[in-house]
Parts: sequence; C-alpha cells; structure tokens
Amino acid sequence: MAVTTALAWDLSPGNEFIVNGLPWTVETFEPQVGKVVLVRPEHEPWKTSVRQLLHHPNIRPSTRTRKDLPAANRGRQPKGVLDLPPDKRPLVMLRVEHLREVETGFRSGDPLMALPGEPKPQYDPDSTTLTERRHAKVRELRQETVRNPDLAAANCLNKVSYRTLIRWDLDRRRFGPIGCADDRWLREATGRQISAAVREAIFAVRHETLHRSKLTAKDRERLIHQYVREVFGEDEPVPSYETLRVVWKEWFGSSGARQRYAVSAARAQAVATGRHVVVSRPGHVVALDTTILPVKVREQVFGDPVSVHLTLALDVYTHSIVAFRLTLVSDTSVDVAMILRDVMMPLPMRPDWGKEMEWAYPGVPGTVVAEFAGGKVAGLPFFAPETVTTDHGSVYKNHHLIEVQRVIGATIRPSRVLRPTDKQAVERAFGAIQSLLFRILPGYQGVDSSDRGIDPEGDACITVAEMEHLIATWVVKIWQNRRFGSYAPSWDPAGDHSPNTLFAASMAQGGFALQIPPAELYYQLLPTHRVMIHGRRGVKIRNLWYDGEALDEWRFRPSGRGGAAKNKYVFHRDPRDPCFVFFQDPLTHEWHQLRWVGLPDEGRVPAFSDARVRQVMRELRAQGLKPKSDKDLLPLLLDLIGDNVPVEQWPTRLTKAQRTEHAREVAQAAAAAADRPKPAPVAACADEVAPFVSHQGDEVHNVVALRWRERAEQGQAAIDSERRRRRESVPEKPAATSPLSQRLRGRSLMDLLDEEKDSAAEPGGRP
Repeated sequence: MAVTTALAWDLSPGNEFIVNGLPWTVETFEPQVGKVVLVRPEHEPWKTSVRQLLHHPNIRPSTRTRKDLPAANRGRQPKGVLDLPPDKRPLVMLRVEHLREVETGFRSGDPLMALPGEPKPQYDPDSTTLTERRHAKVRELRQETVRNPDLAAANCLNKVSYRTLIRWDLDRRRFGPIGCADDRWLREATGRQISAAVREAIFAVRHETLHRSKLTAKDRERLIHQYVREVFGEDEPVPSYETLRVVWKEWFGSSGARQRYAVSAARAQAVATGRHVVVSRPGHVVALDTTILPVKVREQVFGDPVSVHLTLALDVYTHSIVAFRLTLVSDTSVDVAMILRDVMMPLPMRPDWGKEMEWAYPGVPGTVVAEFAGGKVAGLPFFAPETVTTDHGSVYKNHHLIEVQRVIGATIRPSRVLRPTDKQAVERAFGAIQSLLFRILPGYQGVDSSDRGIDPEGDACITVAEMEHLIATWVVKIWQNRRFGSYAPSWDPAGDHSPNTLFAASMAQGGFALQIPPAELYYQLLPTHRVMIHGRRGVKIRNLWYDGEALDEWRFRPSGRGGAAKNKYVFHRDPRDPCFVFFQDPLTHEWHQLRWVGLPDEGRVPAFSDARVRQVMRELRAQGLKPKSDKDLLPLLLDLIGDNVPVEQWPTRLTKAQRTEHAREVAQAAAAAADRPKPAPVAACADEVAPFVSHQGDEVHNVVALRWRERAEQGQAAIDSERRRRRESVPEKPAATSPLSQRLRGRSLMDLLDEEKDSAAEPGGRP
C-alpha cells in the first residue's frame, strides 16, 4: 500500500520533493524494498524509506515536476479563471459549452434548461456514443471555420481536433473551466531579459548613485552605458531607455523619494531583521520624544520669558500620555530616568481637580489604588514599560541609561535613522497638543518665523508651574477622553474609542498588574560613582567632598568589591542638585543622604549645578589657589552665584543669558527636590524655592514671578551666615596657669603622697 501511494506521488528518478523548505531530487527508487534515495547539491545523499517519506510532516512533492499539474501550473500557484485576460474568459466558457453539448447533448448541461432544438440528433446521448458525438463536434467546428474563418479564428476553434476535445474534457474534470484555457494565455511572466553584464552595470550604478546627489533616469542610463562599454566592451548590447527605466523601478522601486531618505532606507534595509512588531497591550511600546514648547513662558526667578523643553512619554497601544516633563534645559539622562519612573507611578490628584478626573477604570477600584499609592489617584494609566522607543540623541546612548533600563526591566531602542514612522504616534501627539491647546495660549510663537507674532515674549504671561499644571489638567481631562479618528483599534475600527476606553478594554482582556515602585527607586535611577571613603574627610565626587554619620562605620574598611572598582563604595548622585549624594548601607540596605561639607550648618545657600562647580574650579586655577577643604570654596561659590552686586542693581548688571542660567539652576534643583522621596531626611539646599513641578506631591506650587531680589538676598545672607559661623567657631583664650615656683611653695616637699589619690588625680600616677 505504501508503494502504491508513493507511486501516486511519482517517485521516478528526477522528480523533486520539498523537504523542510529545501528542494531534493529523487536519485533512485526501489519499489520492491521501499527504499528511496534523495540528493541535493553540496549535501550528502539522504537514504530513507517510503513509509518515512509519506508520514514526514515537512515533505511534499514539488510543483515543478508534478505530472498531475498542467505545465502552466508547475512551480507556481494554481491558476484560476480570474487570472485570464477579460477577452479570453468568454472563449473558455464557449469551449465549456461545446464540451457540455458533447457530454449531455445540451449547451447548459442541464435538460431543464434546454435551448430550442436541443438535443440535436448528432448529440443525442440516447442514440449516439461519446466518440460519435466528439467526431460530430469536430465536423461542426470545421464547417464553421469554412463559413466564417475570421470568427472561428477569433474564438480559437479553427484548429480543434478529436484529441483536443479529449484533452479539454479531461482537464475540465480535473481543474474546472480553467482546464480548457490555452497555456499560452497564462504563460510564465519571466520579466525582461537582462544579460549578466547589464545586471552588473545596473547594480554598480545603483551603488554609486546612492551616495551622490539625486540623478534622473536619463542620467542613470548614461552611467549604465558607460559602465558596460568600459568593462565589457562596445559589442555588449544594452537595452533601451524604457526597458532600463522599468527594470530599475521593478528592482529598486520608484525614484521619487528625496535622496537623504533613499540612503537611509537602503541602510535600514541592510540591517533590518524582517520582523514587524505588533503592539498588543499597554506598556508594550512607549514612545519618548522631546521638543521645544511653542509657547513662551516666564521663569520663576527673574520673570523673563524663556523657552522650555517638553518631553512626552506616549503609550503606543492606547495613545495615552502617561508622563511628561517641562525643563528649562534640554533633557539629560537623569530627566529620562525620572520620566520613566513617572510612567510607573500613579499621578496624584491635585486640589483643583474634580471627581470626574479620579481613577475610574473597571477591574481595580479606586480605593484599592489609593491605598497602595497613599492618596487619591488621577485617571491616568501607569505601568512598567517593556520597550521604550527614542530618537538618536546622545542622552539615550550613555552608560547611565543602560543601567536605568536594567533597573526598571525595560528595553530602550532608538528608532531607525530618518524613519519618523517609528515614532509617528508621539510626533502626532505633539501636533495634536499644539493644535488643541498651545495655539490659543498667549505667547504662542507659531509654526515658524513667518507665522510669529510681533512680540510673543511680551505676550507671555504664564509661568512654568502654571504651564505644567495646565498641561497635566488637559491631559487627564481632555486627551484621555478624546475620541480616536484614524487610530481606532484593528479589532473595532468603526467603534468609538479613547485612550481611557482602550486601557479599560485591555484591563478586561489581560488584567492589570498593580505594581507601584517603592520610593527607593529614585536613588537606584541616579548616576553612580565608585570611590574610596577617606577616613576623616568622607568621599570626594566631582571635586566636592561629602560626609555624614552614615559613613562612620565604614571609614577605615574596604568594601570588598572586586573587579575594576576594587574595595570601592558606590554612591548615587543627582547632577541637578550637587548639594547631596546618597549612600546605601551595605548591611541594612537603607539609603542615607550625605551633605556637601561646604554647606553651612545654618543659613541657606542658593541652588547651583555642576556647571557652576566647574566654573569655580576654573576660577581657582586662574587665581593659583588650592583650597584645603570645601569650606574655602563656599565664599567663592557664593560670589559667583550672587555676582557681588547689591540687591537693587543685580538684575540690571546681569545679561539675559546669565539670568536664564541662574533660573535653570533653580529649576533643576527644584525638580530634584520634587523627585526625592518625601519626607526628605534633611532640608534641601533649595527648600526656599518653590518647585515648579510637583510629580509626586499632593500640591501644586505656583511660582511667584520676579524672585531675583529674594535670590540676591539669599546669597548675601549665606555669605554673612558663613562668616558669622567661622567667627564664632574660634575657641576662647584659655585661662593663665600658675608658675611652677608658686605651686612648689604651696605644699611641703617632705609630704608623702597618697598613691590612690594621686593616681586618680594625675594620669599615670606620677607625683
């Protein structure tokens, strides 16, 4: 039985079989013993049995050598009537009607639908045989050819023979009406015949012109002719311009793209993996991008109009804006780490938000979420991101971000070069926010300089804190409830959906993991420094010394770490606020905050940044000074911060760039203070500055404009406080002691000393 079935497969030598997607050819077949030998170039012959060949799940006969398929179908998908040209389909049906008349005597094949005069005597199945009816049909077609040769030739019936009718009939029974079609009507589309020389020239020109400026098809044709003539000689034929143009379009696509995008597409195709990512759940892909806010706002120190950067984190599946930040400087790796932390944490309710903005997703009651979060939570999704798509900025390529993605368990993948479709969701979100919100705000700058108003800086009246609160309210109240247009889900393209409804649907389908990261995540996401602990001074990080009681137990002990950081300790530091570093106890794993030793015990110091510290060190080197401790750095640092200008004259003596720089330092320190877990162990160095972003707190601190006077007074007060502390720390003059002769006259030299009393009175028991 196995041999019979195998013979139905036609195991004759030379036939081809597909084994695991690769073609193998039958070399020998022994039906008596049921053995088959298959061969393939550059492979050893495969000897197998017929039984294994029949029952193997990944073996099938190749269509290129199967005898049960017509020649037009070998090596291709089965043909159908719809593959025929429109003018050939009536001819096929006409042939089918002739075959039906030969078989049944009726053109329709059904006696109930007989035409007038059917069946004809020569086609009556009751009085004629099938052979007689076929010969009668041949005579009829030849008579039609004699009477009207043009019509017979047009219907392709002028050369029908007895054997042709038999072949049509057999093919019709096996393949349907398409079996009556001529194979020449569906011949294989081999394309245009391009010689090996011309093919090489086309690819050489393609490689050359990809790095040049854009050329026309006529220019490429000239380069192809030049390559063929110089490499293969003048006798090598070259196709016409039209043939080369069509071949170029078939092989490389249309040349209507801009040259820089064509180069990027070729580079991306060379490294493409061939996999298409289908986003199926919230958090699967989060798109992250930064742009300059198109609205001028006023900073919180001097009240000057400035431009801020808006960073968005958008969930691609639900199109929810899960986190955002406003920064006066371009985002850094710390800002990216903190916005990823915001994605994982719920957004607290703010005082002026109503109940309609609270958590209302089905599946997890709002009271449960509030219990875990420590307060009422706004209706904004939060989750642990799996993949984060970013652009190619240097901020996303440093070692700090690599450590951040390890800590949060996400993968940060840059988008392809010059491929905005990888981040089109967040780009579209920027455009939507601009058209729905930013355009109607005072201080809007327009799309470009041509659309800009007369004085957008003068129109600016919204502070940074007010803008942050406005965007947060708009996101929770409007964006999350906005109906989708072209971004409806594939499983319900015609339904009404919003980011909130999609997130609720995903919760119903796959559940919701109520995982709120602990407050210690802030410390883990900060950049690390591996340094030794000095026994008396503490630790030195970025030219500043830090110390605290948490280091007392580890001052003269190595850490025991191996590798490149041998016997060093790990400290975490927020670059936005160099006043503190953070240390995790190796035994208890508790986090401790270490102060900069240059901070005065009393008084307040204005906020400063790493750039200000580097400026101080440059100033010290220029003056030839080398201070022994950070206490000596404080006066110079305060001089640079306060600029040594009286309060009344300070704003007039500072340039706009200097004022913006001071405002950025205050904003960064305020953002760092807002990100630190509450309550803070000690007062931050920018406690007196109201943070303009409150990501985790329950209140929104509105910034009071024109704070330059307070900042100047703050610097002067810090200098006075430090001078007072140093003056008061000088020890008092010790009391004068009596001379030795007076002490000797006060007692007799012959008195015996009490050993116990003298030992207790004088150290060492000496007289």
